[in-house]
Amino acid sequence: MAEKIKLSKKDRMSVAWRHQFLQGSWNYERMQNGGWCYSIIPAIKKLYPNEEDRIAALKRHMEFYNTHPYVSAPVMGVTLALEEERANSAEINDQSIQGVKIGMMGPLAGVGDPVFWFTLRPILGALGASLALSGNIIGPLLFFFAWNIIRMGFLWYTQEFGYKVGSSIVKDLSGGILRKITQGASILGMFIIGSLVQRWVSIRFTPVVSRVVQSEGAYIDWSKIQAGAEGIKSALEQYSDLGAAGLNIEKVTTLQQNLDQLIPGLAALLLTLLCCWLLKKKVSPIVIIIALFVVGILAHLGGIM
Repeated sequence: MAEKIKLSKKDRMSVAWRHQFLQGSWNYERMQNGGWCYSIIPAIKKLYPNEEDRIAALKRHMEFYNTHPYVSAPVMGVTLALEEERANSAEINDQSIQGVKIGMMGPLAGVGDPVFWFTLRPILGALGASLALSGNIIGPLLFFFAWNIIRMGFLWYTQEFGYKVGSSIVKDLSGGILRKITQGASILGMFIIGSLVQRWVSIRFTPVVSRVVQSEGAYIDWSKIQAGAEGIKSALEQYSDLGAAGLNIEKVTTLQQNLDQLIPGLAALLLTLLCCWLLKKKVSPIVIIIALFVVGILAHLGGIM
Protein backbone atom coordinates (compact mmCIF):
# COMPACT_ATOMS: atom_id res chain seq x y z
CA MET A 1 0.00 0.00 0.00
CA ALA A 2 1.40 3.37 -1.03
CA GLU A 3 2.30 5.81 1.70
CA LYS A 4 -0.30 8.51 2.24
CA ILE A 5 0.67 11.96 0.95
CA LYS A 6 0.34 14.57 3.67
CA LEU A 7 0.68 18.34 3.52
CA SER A 8 3.23 19.50 6.06
CA LYS A 9 2.96 22.65 8.14
CA LYS A 10 5.65 24.19 5.91
CA ASP A 11 3.53 23.47 2.82
CA ARG A 12 0.47 25.05 4.39
CA MET A 13 2.48 28.08 5.49
CA SER A 14 3.72 28.54 1.91
CA VAL A 15 0.11 28.52 0.72
CA ALA A 16 -0.89 31.01 3.44
CA TRP A 17 1.96 33.35 2.48
CA ARG A 18 1.01 33.27 -1.20
CA HIS A 19 -2.65 33.70 -0.30
CA GLN A 20 -1.88 37.26 0.82
CA PHE A 21 -1.54 38.14 -2.87
CA LEU A 22 -4.97 36.77 -3.80
CA GLN A 23 -5.92 39.92 -5.70
CA GLY A 24 -2.59 40.29 -7.48
CA SER A 25 -4.03 39.24 -10.84
CA TRP A 26 -7.68 40.26 -10.40
CA ASN A 27 -9.63 40.23 -13.67
CA TYR A 28 -13.19 40.94 -14.80
CA GLU A 29 -13.80 37.47 -16.19
CA ARG A 30 -12.94 35.13 -13.30
CA MET A 31 -11.88 37.74 -10.73
CA GLN A 32 -9.54 36.19 -8.11
CA ASN A 33 -8.94 32.87 -9.88
CA GLY A 34 -5.33 33.71 -10.81
CA GLY A 35 -4.38 34.65 -7.27
CA TRP A 36 -6.13 31.57 -5.90
CA CYS A 37 -4.31 29.28 -8.33
CA TYR A 38 -0.98 30.95 -7.49
CA SER A 39 -1.65 30.43 -3.78
CA ILE A 40 -2.33 26.72 -4.00
CA ILE A 41 0.67 25.84 -6.22
CA PRO A 42 2.94 24.63 -3.33
CA ALA A 43 0.24 22.18 -2.23
CA ILE A 44 -0.39 20.95 -5.77
CA LYS A 45 3.33 20.28 -6.27
CA LYS A 46 3.46 18.26 -3.05
CA LEU A 47 0.26 16.28 -3.63
CA TYR A 48 0.63 15.42 -7.31
CA PRO A 49 4.07 14.16 -8.41
CA ASN A 50 2.72 13.41 -11.90
CA GLU A 51 2.84 16.42 -14.24
CA GLU A 52 -0.50 15.63 -15.91
CA ASP A 53 -2.24 15.52 -12.53
CA ARG A 54 -0.67 18.86 -11.61
CA ILE A 55 -1.91 20.45 -14.83
CA ALA A 56 -5.43 19.09 -14.26
CA ALA A 57 -5.42 20.39 -10.67
CA LEU A 58 -4.29 23.88 -11.69
CA LYS A 59 -6.94 23.98 -14.42
CA ARG A 60 -9.74 23.21 -11.96
CA HIS A 61 -8.50 26.01 -9.71
CA MET A 62 -8.58 28.53 -12.55
CA GLU A 63 -12.37 28.59 -12.40
CA PHE A 64 -14.31 31.65 -11.16
CA TYR A 65 -13.57 32.67 -7.59
CA ASN A 66 -14.26 35.89 -5.68
CA THR A 67 -14.63 36.74 -2.00
CA HIS A 68 -13.14 39.05 0.63
CA PRO A 69 -9.35 38.47 0.50
CA TYR A 70 -8.99 37.89 4.25
CA VAL A 71 -11.91 35.54 4.87
CA SER A 72 -10.82 33.47 1.87
CA ALA A 73 -8.39 31.60 4.15
CA PRO A 74 -10.90 29.06 5.59
CA VAL A 75 -12.06 28.29 2.06
CA MET A 76 -8.45 27.58 1.14
CA GLY A 77 -8.06 25.36 4.21
CA VAL A 78 -11.05 23.22 3.31
CA THR A 79 -9.86 23.02 -0.30
CA LEU A 80 -6.40 21.86 0.81
CA ALA A 81 -7.99 19.06 2.82
CA LEU A 82 -10.14 18.00 -0.14
CA GLU A 83 -7.16 18.05 -2.52
CA GLU A 84 -5.11 16.03 -0.04
CA GLU A 85 -7.76 13.33 0.19
CA ARG A 86 -8.21 13.32 -3.58
CA ALA A 87 -4.47 12.84 -4.05
CA ASN A 88 -4.78 9.81 -1.76
CA SER A 89 -7.39 8.21 -4.06
CA ALA A 90 -10.56 9.46 -2.32
CA GLU A 91 -13.62 9.79 -4.56
CA ILE A 92 -13.71 13.58 -4.75
CA ASN A 93 -14.41 15.10 -8.15
CA ASP A 94 -13.88 18.59 -9.57
CA GLN A 95 -17.52 19.54 -9.04
CA SER A 96 -17.34 18.76 -5.32
CA ILE A 97 -14.29 20.97 -4.80
CA GLN A 98 -15.66 23.84 -6.87
CA GLY A 99 -19.09 23.54 -5.25
CA VAL A 100 -17.62 23.91 -1.75
CA LYS A 101 -15.53 26.90 -2.85
CA ILE A 102 -18.48 28.71 -4.45
CA GLY A 103 -20.82 27.88 -1.58
CA MET A 104 -18.44 29.24 1.06
CA MET A 105 -17.15 32.33 -0.73
CA GLY A 106 -20.51 34.13 -0.89
CA PRO A 107 -21.50 34.11 2.80
CA LEU A 108 -17.94 34.76 3.95
CA ALA A 109 -17.62 37.78 1.64
CA GLY A 110 -20.51 39.40 3.50
CA VAL A 111 -18.67 38.94 6.80
CA GLY A 112 -15.28 40.30 5.71
CA ASP A 113 -16.33 43.82 4.76
CA PRO A 114 -18.05 44.85 8.02
CA VAL A 115 -15.41 43.18 10.22
CA PHE A 116 -12.24 44.37 8.50
CA TRP A 117 -13.05 47.39 6.31
CA PHE A 118 -15.78 48.98 8.45
CA THR A 119 -14.68 48.06 12.00
CA LEU A 120 -11.09 46.96 12.55
CA ARG A 121 -9.28 49.22 10.10
CA PRO A 122 -11.15 52.43 11.07
CA ILE A 123 -10.45 51.73 14.76
CA LEU A 124 -6.75 51.13 14.20
CA GLY A 125 -6.56 54.07 11.78
CA ALA A 126 -8.20 56.43 14.26
CA LEU A 127 -5.86 55.28 17.03
CA GLY A 128 -2.79 55.73 14.85
CA ALA A 129 -3.98 59.09 13.51
CA SER A 130 -4.62 60.44 17.01
CA LEU A 131 -1.03 59.64 17.98
CA ALA A 132 0.36 60.99 14.70
CA LEU A 133 -1.46 64.32 15.14
CA SER A 134 0.41 64.84 18.38
CA GLY A 135 3.70 64.30 16.54
CA ASN A 136 4.23 60.77 17.82
CA ILE A 137 5.95 58.47 15.28
CA ILE A 138 4.40 55.48 17.05
CA GLY A 139 1.01 56.37 15.43
CA PRO A 140 1.68 55.19 11.84
CA LEU A 141 3.94 52.37 13.09
CA LEU A 142 1.19 51.14 15.40
CA PHE A 143 -1.32 51.08 12.57
CA PHE A 144 1.07 49.34 10.16
CA PHE A 145 2.26 46.60 12.52
CA ALA A 146 -1.04 46.02 14.31
CA TRP A 147 -2.99 45.76 11.06
CA ASN A 148 -0.55 43.35 9.41
CA ILE A 149 -0.08 41.17 12.50
CA ILE A 150 -3.84 40.78 12.87
CA ARG A 151 -4.31 40.23 9.13
CA MET A 152 -1.57 37.62 8.75
CA GLY A 153 -2.51 35.86 11.98
CA PHE A 154 -6.13 35.67 10.90
CA LEU A 155 -5.16 34.26 7.49
CA TRP A 156 -3.02 31.53 9.01
CA TYR A 157 -5.27 30.38 11.85
CA THR A 158 -8.48 30.40 9.82
CA GLN A 159 -6.75 28.46 7.05
CA GLU A 160 -5.68 25.88 9.63
CA PHE A 161 -9.23 25.77 10.99
CA GLY A 162 -10.59 25.16 7.49
CA TYR A 163 -7.97 22.48 6.90
CA LYS A 164 -8.94 20.59 10.04
CA VAL A 165 -12.67 20.92 9.33
CA GLY A 166 -12.11 19.77 5.76
CA SER A 167 -10.19 16.73 6.96
CA SER A 168 -13.06 15.72 9.23
CA ILE A 169 -15.52 16.12 6.36
CA VAL A 170 -13.72 13.76 4.01
CA LYS A 171 -13.26 11.01 6.65
CA ASP A 172 -16.83 9.83 6.10
CA LEU A 173 -17.22 9.88 2.34
CA SER A 174 -19.29 6.70 2.43
CA GLY A 175 -21.89 8.48 4.54
CA GLY A 176 -22.35 11.18 1.92
CA ILE A 177 -21.23 14.05 4.17
CA LEU A 178 -19.20 15.67 1.40
CA ARG A 179 -22.10 15.38 -1.00
CA LYS A 180 -24.45 16.99 1.54
CA ILE A 181 -21.94 19.77 2.32
CA THR A 182 -21.45 20.44 -1.38
CA GLN A 183 -25.18 20.51 -2.03
CA GLY A 184 -25.87 22.75 0.96
CA ALA A 185 -23.04 25.11 0.08
CA SER A 186 -24.26 25.37 -3.51
CA ILE A 187 -27.83 26.12 -2.36
CA LEU A 188 -26.57 28.76 0.07
CA GLY A 189 -24.42 30.30 -2.66
CA MET A 190 -27.39 30.50 -5.03
CA PHE A 191 -29.52 32.04 -2.27
CA ILE A 192 -26.89 34.74 -1.67
CA ILE A 193 -26.64 35.48 -5.40
CA GLY A 194 -30.43 35.65 -5.67
CA SER A 195 -30.69 38.09 -2.78
CA LEU A 196 -28.12 40.36 -4.42
CA VAL A 197 -29.90 40.54 -7.78
CA GLN A 198 -32.31 43.27 -6.71
CA ARG A 199 -29.49 45.26 -5.11
CA TRP A 200 -26.81 45.08 -7.80
CA VAL A 201 -28.75 44.70 -11.08
CA SER A 202 -30.53 47.87 -12.15
CA ILE A 203 -32.72 48.17 -15.26
CA ARG A 204 -35.14 51.04 -15.85
CA PHE A 205 -37.39 51.25 -18.91
CA THR A 206 -38.17 54.86 -19.82
CA PRO A 207 -40.99 54.60 -22.45
CA VAL A 208 -44.09 56.54 -21.33
CA VAL A 209 -47.27 54.46 -21.09
CA SER A 210 -49.74 57.23 -20.30
CA ARG A 211 -50.04 60.97 -19.66
CA VAL A 212 -52.99 62.17 -17.61
CA VAL A 213 -53.77 65.81 -16.81
CA GLN A 214 -54.54 66.02 -13.12
CA SER A 215 -57.65 67.73 -11.82
CA GLU A 216 -57.40 71.06 -10.07
CA GLY A 217 -56.29 70.64 -6.46
CA ALA A 218 -54.26 67.50 -7.22
CA TYR A 219 -51.18 69.53 -8.09
CA ILE A 220 -49.40 72.67 -6.95
CA ASP A 221 -50.52 75.63 -9.01
CA TRP A 222 -47.29 77.59 -9.12
CA SER A 223 -48.99 80.61 -10.70
CA LYS A 224 -50.96 81.12 -7.47
CA ILE A 225 -47.98 80.77 -5.13
CA GLN A 226 -47.12 84.08 -3.47
CA ALA A 227 -43.63 85.47 -3.50
CA GLY A 228 -41.51 85.41 -0.36
CA ALA A 229 -41.60 83.29 2.76
CA GLU A 230 -45.39 82.84 2.76
CA GLY A 231 -45.24 81.39 -0.75
CA ILE A 232 -42.50 78.96 0.21
CA LYS A 233 -44.48 77.89 3.28
CA SER A 234 -47.60 77.36 1.16
CA ALA A 235 -45.70 75.28 -1.42
CA LEU A 236 -44.16 73.09 1.28
CA GLU A 237 -47.53 72.51 2.92
CA GLN A 238 -49.09 71.50 -0.39
CA TYR A 239 -46.15 69.24 -1.18
CA SER A 240 -46.51 67.47 2.16
CA ASP A 241 -50.16 66.78 1.34
CA LEU A 242 -49.81 65.90 -2.36
CA GLY A 243 -46.36 64.34 -2.48
CA ALA A 244 -44.06 64.27 -5.51
CA ALA A 245 -47.04 63.69 -7.83
CA GLY A 246 -48.27 67.18 -7.03
CA LEU A 247 -45.27 68.92 -8.57
CA ASN A 248 -46.59 68.57 -12.11
CA ILE A 249 -49.94 69.26 -13.76
CA GLU A 250 -49.53 66.16 -15.89
CA LYS A 251 -49.16 62.71 -14.31
CA VAL A 252 -46.76 60.60 -16.37
CA THR A 253 -46.67 56.80 -16.04
CA THR A 254 -43.68 54.92 -17.42
CA LEU A 255 -43.31 51.27 -18.37
CA GLN A 256 -40.95 50.77 -15.43
CA GLN A 257 -43.57 52.02 -12.95
CA ASN A 258 -46.08 49.50 -14.28
CA LEU A 259 -43.54 46.68 -14.05
CA ASP A 260 -42.65 47.67 -10.48
CA GLN A 261 -46.31 47.53 -9.50
CA LEU A 262 -46.73 44.04 -11.01
CA ILE A 263 -43.44 42.30 -10.07
CA PRO A 264 -40.65 44.53 -8.72
CA GLY A 265 -37.23 43.50 -10.01
CA LEU A 266 -38.61 41.27 -12.78
CA ALA A 267 -36.36 42.72 -15.50
CA ALA A 268 -33.26 42.39 -13.31
CA LEU A 269 -34.11 38.76 -12.51
CA LEU A 270 -34.70 37.90 -16.18
CA LEU A 271 -31.39 39.50 -17.15
CA THR A 272 -29.57 37.54 -14.45
CA LEU A 273 -31.17 34.27 -15.60
CA LEU A 274 -30.22 35.09 -19.20
CA CYS A 275 -26.59 35.62 -18.20
CA CYS A 276 -26.61 32.34 -16.24
CA TRP A 277 -28.03 30.53 -19.27
CA LEU A 278 -25.37 32.02 -21.55
CA LEU A 279 -22.63 31.01 -19.13
CA LYS A 280 -24.05 27.50 -19.06
CA LYS A 281 -23.82 27.50 -22.86
CA LYS A 282 -20.08 28.26 -22.51
CA VAL A 283 -20.39 31.86 -23.70
CA SER A 284 -17.38 33.87 -22.52
CA PRO A 285 -18.13 36.31 -19.65
CA ILE A 286 -16.16 38.97 -21.56
CA VAL A 287 -18.52 38.59 -24.52
CA ILE A 288 -21.53 38.92 -22.18
CA ILE A 289 -20.10 42.06 -20.55
CA ILE A 290 -19.39 43.71 -23.91
CA ALA A 291 -22.85 42.74 -25.18
CA LEU A 292 -24.48 44.31 -22.10
CA PHE A 293 -22.54 47.53 -22.69
CA VAL A 294 -23.58 47.66 -26.35
CA VAL A 295 -27.25 46.84 -25.68
CA GLY A 296 -27.39 49.34 -22.82
CA ILE A 297 -25.91 52.18 -24.90
CA LEU A 298 -28.16 51.47 -27.90
CA ALA A 299 -31.25 51.19 -25.65
CA HIS A 300 -30.42 54.50 -24.00
CA LEU A 301 -29.90 56.24 -27.35
CA GLY A 302 -33.17 54.75 -28.57
CA GLY A 303 -35.05 56.01 -25.51
CA ILE A 304 -35.86 52.53 -24.24
CA MET A 305 -33.79 52.66 -21.06
